Amino acid sequence: MAESYQVGDRVEIFLDEKFGDKSGWYAGTVFKIDPYSEHRSFYWVNFEAEAQAVTGTRQISVFNPKNIRKAIS
Repeated sequence: MAESYQVGDRVEIFLDEKFGDKSGWYAGTVFKIDPYSEHRSFYWVNFEAEAQAVTGTRQISVFNPKNIRKAIS
């Protein structure tokens, strides 16, 4: 079963090879959750400043559960 996330959770988002040299894990915070089905949701994440500088974007939505994980404190 996929892990559950809440607004305010610190997470890491994986950008795959479609993002070229920007692929990798980036830190951020969940700020919105849009339910899609009983078992899946879109997680909206604000990137931290470092991730924003590298990716050139402030926010991203993540649907695939393999591309999001809780950040290690």
